[in-house]
Amino acid sequence: MGDLGKSAAATALEPRPRRIGVLGGTFDPVHVGHLRGALEVAESLTLDEVRLTPSARPPHRDTPQVSALDRLAMVECAVVGVAPLKVDDRELKRDKPSYTIDTLELMRAELAADDQLFLLLGWDAFCGLPTWHRWEELLQHCHILVLQRPDADSEPPDALRNLLAARSVSDPLALDGPSGQIAFVWQTPLAVSATQIRQLLASGKSVRFLVPDAVLAYIDAHGLYRASN
Repeated sequence: MGDLGKSAAATALEPRPRRIGVLGGTFDPVHVGHLRGALEVAESLTLDEVRLTPSARPPHRDTPQVSALDRLAMVECAVVGVAPLKVDDRELKRDKPSYTIDTLELMRAELAADDQLFLLLGWDAFCGLPTWHRWEELLQHCHILVLQRPDADSEPPDALRNLLAARSVSDPLALDGPSGQIAFVWQTPLAVSATQIRQLLASGKSVRFLVPDAVLAYIDAHGLYRASN
């Protein structure tokens, strides 16, 4: 075999870089909007997996209504049988606020140098980035995918405009290297929110088809979000 043949054979044996998405949130409770958005991104960008990462003490959100264990159990119920979606519980194991930069640093340390890490953010969360802990370091560890709905027409804050000018890529499939760029991904609009679901449950109304059946069964079995809680 010539040198060219050896080189081609060696290349064929090299594992391709993994492509890992990260979707954080309180998941209070997890619902079809979270799951459908994560699945659409996994399929359109051919990600190996999307890690749903429940936060324990979110710095920018109200304290979750139910316990971390219940929120984790609901996410675990929700992803059963959906191959690209995984659950990552590392933030629930940390006895401090759930800073995204800490999570990304830990994940990056576990991956190969050329593996790609993608942080999935809704438009509102993206616009709030300048208030996040060490937010300017995020792109050292990941690419950012902004999940954009057709009805989101607000402008980003000034603090993000220079970043977008320098780091944005028009085609999310063209994101190159392990980290450092930003792309927008159009999402099917699903008008579902955890707040709406909690309100419906508190008033004794059904949330069928807003959450997976397994999540609804867990909510009912544990009496979560009812007015008596």
